[in-house]
Amino acid sequence: MKDWNYENEQWTQLPPHLKHLPLFTRHFDLISFMWRCLWGLWLKGWGFRFYVRLKIIGDFEKVYREYPRLLLISNHASHLDAVSITAAVPFRYWKDLYITAAKDYWFRNPIFTYFSKHCLGAIPIDRADRKGEVMKLCTSLLSTLPRIWLILFPEGTRSKDGYINRFKRGVSLFAIRTDTPVLFLYLEGNNALWPKGRLIPFPGVLKIHVGPIHPPASIDEITDAYRDWVLKINPNAYRPEDMPDGEEDVYPQNAPEDLEDS
Repeated sequence: MKDWNYENEQWTQLPPHLKHLPLFTRHFDLISFMWRCLWGLWLKGWGFRFYVRLKIIGDFEKVYREYPRLLLISNHASHLDAVSITAAVPFRYWKDLYITAAKDYWFRNPIFTYFSKHCLGAIPIDRADRKGEVMKLCTSLLSTLPRIWLILFPEGTRSKDGYINRFKRGVSLFAIRTDTPVLFLYLEGNNALWPKGRLIPFPGVLKIHVGPIHPPASIDEITDAYRDWVLKINPNAYRPEDMPDGEEDVYPQNAPEDLEDS
């Protein structure tokens, strides 16, 4: 799989040890701007209005005014998840919205690469990385950019049955190391609309709940706070056997798995 070489002012501000990593250009690019406008029109004007009807419960506008730097975390059970969060955020804020995407899935061929680069504005992440490059890249962006909303899925991969799985520690490490607050989001109906293994989504209603903002904290504290909030919305969001907080976290600090296949 070839490397990407996106030369731009953001790229040149990164430390030398990060410059070999692929990163989507965020300077003004007419082609990318045009495709993102078309993608935004399709998402907001048709895709999430008539086919999948998006209902936003909460206020992204207020959050954006008060919190220029945030980690956005959500449950993850569908390929609808990242694009629905993007559709829910006002278009004028998209320039500050970053999506981490698995390089081996979203950049696996020229069509997917073109779409991920120009429509999603995705940061391609190598899931095979075990040298901590993911941590270095994301912490550098969170530390240096004055405005950034970074979407992460702490479960690491899509849930097969719709139940929320145990959070992995990457989001906590990012938050603590860069002093970045965490915005809780909950997607209601995502698994029913597009379960894992189905080619295209069903039509229907998808609700995005915009929740509280949690200060940087350990993964156990974030997990507990997120679960307490979600259970008030959907008492059946977790498997009954997963309700007690148990096992010790065994995921390596230098290889957070939050960036699986969003």
